[in-house]
Amino acid sequence: MFSSFFSTAPPADPTAANFHPVSSRFKDGEVFGELAPKDTEMLCQSSGFVTETQIFYTIASDGTSIMCQLIHSSTGMWYPTIQCVCKIHNPNTKETTWKSVNVNNFVCPPSGLDKRSTKADEFSITYKSTPGSDYPESYTVRANPTPDLQITMDVSRPADIPGYKVGKGDQGGYSYFGPDPKNAEGYVIHRFWPRYKASGHIVQNGKAISFEGPGMFVHAIQGMRPNLVAASWNFAHFQSNDLGGVSAIQMEFTTTDAYGLKGAGSGGVSVSVGSLVVRGKLVAVTTDAKGPNVPAGDESRLKSKVTHLNAIHDADTGYKKPSEILFEWAGPSILPETPGTYRGSLRVDVAEDKGLIEKVDILAEIPYVLKMAVNYVAGTKPYIYQWINPATLSLTEPGSDTPLDVKGTVYSEATFIS
Repeated sequence: MFSSFFSTAPPADPTAANFHPVSSRFKDGEVFGELAPKDTEMLCQSSGFVTETQIFYTIASDGTSIMCQLIHSSTGMWYPTIQCVCKIHNPNTKETTWKSVNVNNFVCPPSGLDKRSTKADEFSITYKSTPGSDYPESYTVRANPTPDLQITMDVSRPADIPGYKVGKGDQGGYSYFGPDPKNAEGYVIHRFWPRYKASGHIVQNGKAISFEGPGMFVHAIQGMRPNLVAASWNFAHFQSNDLGGVSAIQMEFTTTDAYGLKGAGSGGVSVSVGSLVVRGKLVAVTTDAKGPNVPAGDESRLKSKVTHLNAIHDADTGYKKPSEILFEWAGPSILPETPGTYRGSLRVDVAEDKGLIEKVDILAEIPYVLKMAVNYVAGTKPYIYQWINPATLSLTEPGSDTPLDVKGTVYSEATFIS
């Protein structure tokens, strides 16, 4: 995967594709790939540039956003850095707590468990399987990043909402970088639980608070330098208890100019993956690509799209931030009893910092050795905008032309890297 850094020999065809999006590798009827047990095992790779993360996003019943994250970063020349990140934001009080620490005595797997479980002095993630039950998989997450904050949380995946990736089999989910996907320079993959049930408690400064609510889990891996993977990212997870449980997930990244469908200089390809959960069941998985040289697809059948609207210059970061973000989904039903296409759209108002949790200076938060690698190559100052807002998902089910308005809460991010 380091050949592109040290070789000066051009590829045989400089206009050949050096990026292969996951959306181009599976037909619309093959998009849903149910997760296998090994899909959510940690790689914990210690060689090459690999950044691996597991994140639990929960929206409590009072609207509080609770994020617990494990980051395992290998930079090729140093021992991997492992971080525990916890972020709590109460939109009612506007209070935000963010803790990010490098952990000690990291173990994967812990004794008697497989690599879906990890632990360190500052946290533990313990996986449990209960086949045949209403909630066949669960995690217990415990985080104690600093003496003044402890989080304990149980998350359970409903049987009717399987975890997924885009495409079936071992190669499902992967977007590849480099001329030859079989000998790729790098890759990106996302695996999701699109909706789970969470309950737990937070102890902060000696005060205990209980919470419960829905959320989502993602296991993501970037198999190359983060600044080479993407110039920008967009993410949203919408959750509602209406209609027996609804969620809408979307993750999009846009390649740098170096990687595209016509070789170096043809980049700016946006790849999106997402899903819809309706009436307590996973009903559709979506994926899409757009940008230079990307053939137009049938958006009435398969669509996964993010659009920034009315962007304005932000003097704090130097980037053009959106005033609104439009997320759109369309995908064939994966349920035999409801054939047809599910559609959804979500317009998120973030004008005048509405619902803004924070503008995150990424280089101020990532591990020192990773920061040096990224900053040396890119020379940029990337930022993440994080918001949480009440929102309404417009949802159209198969056999109906009348959209349903589903009220809920959306956590969204826009990341600018270059």
